[in-house]
Amino acid sequence: MKAKDIGIAKPGSSKANKTGSWRIESRPKFLQKDCIACNMCLLICPEGCITGKEKNGYICDYAYCKGCGNCAVICPKDDIDMIREE
Repeated sequence: MKAKDIGIAKPGSSKANKTGSWRIESRPKFLQKDCIACNMCLLICPEGCITGKEKNGYICDYAYCKGCGNCAVICPKDDIDMIREE
């Protein structure tokens, strides 16, 4: 039996589904002052829109960021602030 026979849809391309427009109130601001490159923000992001490899070098692709705030909550150095969306 194939997936199409039981009604399972094929996955879409996440690059085609920019979810950043779903943000209502806030977005993360990476302060890039005390970052220790622990990767926690990168790992917890549900959209996978955070990139970086070096201390104070992490950024967010706001075209995909939903503004959930998970990254700011988990940051052990409080180096990510949630700021009001403009």
